Amino acid sequence: MGKSISVDNLRAWYGEQLTLKGITIDLEANQSTAIIGPSGCGKSTFIRCLNRLHETVPQGKSAGTIRLGDGNLFEMDPVDVRRVIGMVFQKANPFPTMSIYDNVALGLKLGGLRNKSSLMERVESSLRMAALWDEVKDRLREPATALSGGQQQRLCIARALAIEPEVLLMDEPTSALDPGATLRVEELVETLKSSYTIIIVTHNMQQAARVADKTVFFLNGELIESGDTTKIFTTPSDKRTEDYITGRF
Repeated sequence: MGKSISVDNLRAWYGEQLTLKGITIDLEANQSTAIIGPSGCGKSTFIRCLNRLHETVPQGKSAGTIRLGDGNLFEMDPVDVRRVIGMVFQKANPFPTMSIYDNVALGLKLGGLRNKSSLMERVESSLRMAALWDEVKDRLREPATALSGGQQQRLCIARALAIEPEVLLMDEPTSALDPGATLRVEELVETLKSSYTIIIVTHNMQQAARVADKTVFFLNGELIESGDTTKIFTTPSDKRTEDYITGRF
């Protein structure tokens, strides 16, 4: 099952530039939350802070508190954080020299799983969760790059799910996909949130309205408004939210 995330006064910098200006929010377990806002407002930086990826960027640093359940993420080993908080990126990034099977199995092998039948079971279950098994079950030894763009993105989702995280971060996961592939990923989000906490960054207002239980609006590194998606899109409390959603800026 997914876990809740509690963020308190999160700040993030690139060098001397303050990118996140004190974000405080509770993200509920087993819900899908959309992060919306214009380019450069801090959306991707925010979710990269959630699994300690931001600090891997040259001159990237952060401060504040992020709690996953009862644990403080800044007191955990970053590798352990990324085992429980998985990430799917904007552009599908399967390991190009590896087969479909090995892409999903790699994280399991690095975690110490060596039994071939157990590995196969986990690979199959992960591909099923990512709605990809039926399309690739006879092609597992083919290169991952032989898959279509939409299939590669679902493979990356399967790879993230294989290590059994509690939270799944998705940074514009459908921006490079055609409408059909986008629909498959959106359907997947709806299915997965019963088992995972999902946080998705999107520029697509319609997508946020379709997939998210809760929506959060960022502007200039600040959290302007958050709430139930229906309310945010129909009766936002802040005029800046309304102006963004209606395309005034």
